[in-house]
Amino acid sequence: MVKILKDIRVIELGTYITGPAAGMHLADLGADVIKVERPGSGDPFRSFKGGLYSPHFQTYNRNKRSIALDTKQADDLKTFHDLIASADVFIQNFRPGVAERLGAGEEELRKINPSLIYCAITGFGQSGPAKDRPTYDTVAQAASGFLRLVTPPENPRVIGPALADSVTGQYAALGIMAALVERFKTGKGRRLDISMLEAMCHFNLDSFTHYFSENEIMGPLSRPEVSQSYTFSCSDDKWVAIHLSSPPKFWEGLVTATGHPELGTDPRFAERPARIENHDAMVEVLGPIFATKTRDEWCAALLENEVPHSPAYDSNEALEDEQALHLQIAVEATHPEMGPFKTVRAPYSFDGAAELNVIPPPTLDEHGDEIRADLAKGK
Repeated sequence: MVKILKDIRVIELGTYITGPAAGMHLADLGADVIKVERPGSGDPFRSFKGGLYSPHFQTYNRNKRSIALDTKQADDLKTFHDLIASADVFIQNFRPGVAERLGAGEEELRKINPSLIYCAITGFGQSGPAKDRPTYDTVAQAASGFLRLVTPPENPRVIGPALADSVTGQYAALGIMAALVERFKTGKGRRLDISMLEAMCHFNLDSFTHYFSENEIMGPLSRPEVSQSYTFSCSDDKWVAIHLSSPPKFWEGLVTATGHPELGTDPRFAERPARIENHDAMVEVLGPIFATKTRDEWCAALLENEVPHSPAYDSNEALEDEQALHLQIAVEATHPEMGPFKTVRAPYSFDGAAELNVIPPPTLDEHGDEIRADLAKGK
């Protein structure tokens, strides 16, 4: 695949997820992303499972180069500023004021590179009463109203992956791409500010729209009830997921697949409005039925009757599905020091070709000498 951003250089002074995720999305598209890290320890995500190459770090740092710099040291600060002079984009995800103390504030960097696209990612924004609050994924999910939509109401506990972190990184990458498009036309740099709160509020747009237009406060089951979505455990303790949506044919197909035609005439389920109102009853009725056969048997029956469904895979199964194998979603490479690396490729296919080549995440300062040599040559 053509590396769309092959002529773009990104300097990432990011830690944990939001900044590194934004950098990764640009690196996946071919940008030269140089990750600037603290000497000795690097990105704190490196050591989440001991050592300096945790799976947490690996997730968001493929296709990048690493250089270790202490910007409090004059020589390292000069190297950092030389990198900025050569860059198109700068990404940081510190609390307001921290980048300035590190010699990486917008005012200072723009003196070096006026056309720089400066991206600052925060938890709650650059101003306001909450701007200095420490923010992580769960905090942003909660503040945006999203957490209540994915939390079991009777036994509240945080579940699921770091959505707010990842979503914010994606929005940041999208904003950077928009600024790059403008700069190609005008030569003008931009400052992009994006907070986890703003990103998750936008991601939670459906919930707010229902409130604004209907005064409806959505809960964890609001969307599944309307979309007629279900997950059932089968006789082999594996799960199957079903999404009927609104076309009657999908409900009719489910009735046929279950072998229980009486469901089609049950007044609780015969029409879609009734099924929405009686969602819990539907689960109670269908649960024991699905417990009578294996997941594979149910998938075959649902497929035969054109019911939208999928096995609800664990991570050790999903990429072994025949469609995932056909699309070559899993890709591999070997790091010269750390050995085999396997990951999920970027989802883009340009002109019908997906990018199947991946560069493993760098070890700390792996490319320091190489990057310094390039800068000495004016690259």
